[in-house]
Parts: sequence; structure tokens; C-alpha cells
Amino acid sequence: MTIAAVVGQHAEEAAFQWLLRDSAVSAPHYDLADLAKLDGRVDAHIDGLRIAGDQGWNLCAEALEHQEAGEVFAAAVLALESEDQSRFEKVFSAAQEDPSTVRGLVSALGWVSQESLRGTVKGLLSSPDPLRRRVGIAACALHRVHPKDALGTAIGDEEEALQSRALRAVGELGRTDLAGRLQATFQAEDASCRFWAAWASVLTGNRTDALELLRFFGTVESAFRIRAMQVALRVMTPASSRQWLKGLRDGDGALRDVLVGVGIGGDPSYVPWLITQTDAPAVARVAGEAFTMIVGVDLASEDLEGEWPEGFEAGPTDNPEDENVAMDADEDLPWPDRPLVQKWWDANKIRFTPGQRYLVGQPITAAHCQDVLRTGYQRQRNAAAFELALMEPEAPLFETRAPGFRQQRQLACTPSA
Repeated sequence: MTIAAVVGQHAEEAAFQWLLRDSAVSAPHYDLADLAKLDGRVDAHIDGLRIAGDQGWNLCAEALEHQEAGEVFAAAVLALESEDQSRFEKVFSAAQEDPSTVRGLVSALGWVSQESLRGTVKGLLSSPDPLRRRVGIAACALHRVHPKDALGTAIGDEEEALQSRALRAVGELGRTDLAGRLQATFQAEDASCRFWAAWASVLTGNRTDALELLRFFGTVESAFRIRAMQVALRVMTPASSRQWLKGLRDGDGALRDVLVGVGIGGDPSYVPWLITQTDAPAVARVAGEAFTMIVGVDLASEDLEGEWPEGFEAGPTDNPEDENVAMDADEDLPWPDRPLVQKWWDANKIRFTPGQRYLVGQPITAAHCQDVLRTGYQRQRNAAAFELALMEPEAPLFETRAPGFRQQRQLACTPSA
């Protein structure tokens, strides 16, 4: 194989492995060690491109024509590390042509070290172009660095995508000093701005009007429902949480979302009901995940897993006339075996107090959440990050999407329980 072919393979694999890690950061079966291992594979291919020098860059630059997020990621990492502004401009132009690839660009900004961003992010934040400023704020948020005056200016910008990203960053960074600016956006015309203002406001300590607005977003069927539940249900009292979930179920019959909400709420009084839901193939795996989120038992490793129900289909089929091409949203979740799950619960339920909130088998404390960040799966780690941020409104939200090695280094500096 020629050197050019080897370098080309590195370019293809860097883009492909990034696609895998882009999915893995929110997957139910990846823990931090798995993510770090996957990130190591991404970096190994990026390193092959680094060693190839100009040839590696040229191949990545050519691949930008595919207009794919993975290719944008690989090219952006090389451009940022080279500190060659013309290279970064080429990548940015490619991302600008196809907004769906901006995700790869932003991921690259979060991937590289802060040292590799000096100058580049400053230029993005001071640009008159709303997209550049939005990308600059996203880069700062991913590294949990305050973009100073640029953040406050963006909160009041007329461009809605920029404004909503800035509002989100307030919550991610724990900027309690901007609470008043958030409240001023609760009545914004754009739903995304209203949502992120409420989300950030609850994270930074508002438990009144911001919580009510977030509860509303959790009630209506929209792209924000689960995000709203992830925060709102963690600060409601158990009684108000039960009432709210009942209203959601009675309102639009959103059983799947209710099951997710039960897992977020963490009240073991729901466990018997969750076990009954494992009989329904359409939601059995979601019910199983909620069960695990509360009580902590891993269905697969503890042999509580069942078989795929006979006759049940999920995701695309082999039938060419079937217009449903949506992927199976639960394909990485285990199938609960109801009798085995019930047996486990009968033997262990004495350890759980109804009305108290639990996360992965333990009452929610800062020390336990830190342990979940070290050892839990990604969705569990994300839950722990929210719990910690809600305990300390001025603290930044832990970034569970950051490169695995960086998270491991950060957690190594934090005492465990």
C-alpha cells in the first residue's frame, strides 16, 4: 500500500470513528473508559494525519467536498492545531455551506486543547457574522471558559440561533450573575430562546417562574420535552413530580416520555409499575432503563436480560414497501426479563425508601454523583452532571461529551466517596 493510500485511510477512519463517538456520548452502553478508548482510536488516526503533514491536510481538505460532519471534524482539528488561519477559513466555509456539518466543526473546537484555540476563538467572538459568534460561544462553553462580554452581547442579539446558544451557555457555565438577563428572555418570540433561558435559569438557581416555564416545555410535545424533564424533574418535590407525570400521561398518552421521566425523578415507589411496563415490547427497554436509573442494577451483567419478543419489529425492515426508515431508538438497551426483574426487586426493595430520590442505586449526594461520573454509562453520567450542577448553581455543568482522557484527568482531581 502506498503512503498516500495509508494517509487516505487515516482520513477516512478519523471521520468514521468520530461519527461513532458522536453517537457514543449519548449512548446507554458506553461508560467513560469505553469513550476514552474510542477517543484513542479517533486520535490515532488524527495522529497519522498529523505525521503526514501537508499531505494529511490536503487529503482532509479534499474530503470537505463530501459535506459530511466527520470530514469537517478531521479537517478542523488539523487546521486548528496548525494555527494556519487560511486552513481554518477553508473548513469554516465548508461548514457554512451545509449547516448540518457545523456539529463536526464545533466538536473539533471542543476536541483540541485551549492553547490551540487562542486567537481563533477571539476572532470568532468579535466577528459581525452571527454564525461565527455562535461557534465561538459554543467553543468556550465546551471548554467551560467564560466568553466575557461576548456572552452578554449575544444574549441580546436579534439572531435567534446565536441568542439561544448564548442562553444555553449561561447554564453550562453556571453564570448566576446573568440571571436577570435570562428572565428578560422568558417571553421571547422564539421557542428555542424561551426554552434555553428557562433551562439555564433553573440550573443557575431559579426555582420559581423559570421552573414553571420549564415544566410547560416538558408538557407540550416538542423537541425540548426530554431536555426540559432532565432539569425540571430533578428540582420538583416528589409529590409535584408525581402529579406532573400523571398529567403528562393523561394528557397526550406519552407513555415513553413518562417512563423516561420516572427514571429522571428517581422515586422507587414507581418500580412496581415500571416492572409491569416491561411486558409491553414498544416500551419494555425504556422501562428497563428507568428501572436501572433508579435501582442501579445492570440488567445485562446481572443476567436479568430476556429475549427479543417474537413478532415484534423496530427500526427499518427488509420490506421495500415499508416507508418507516427510522432507526430503533432502543437498540442498545437490554430487554428486561420480567420474572427475573421482579425476583430481583422482591429481594432488594427493602433497601429503597419510597419518596426519596435515587440515582443508579444510591440516594443522591455529591459524592455519589462524582462516582457515577467515573463509572456510570453515558446517560447515567449525564444525569449525575445535572444533579451536581443543580446542587451548586455557580458551578459549571460537567461536560460528559468532552474527550475521554480530559474527563478522566478532571475526575482524577476530584475526591471520590
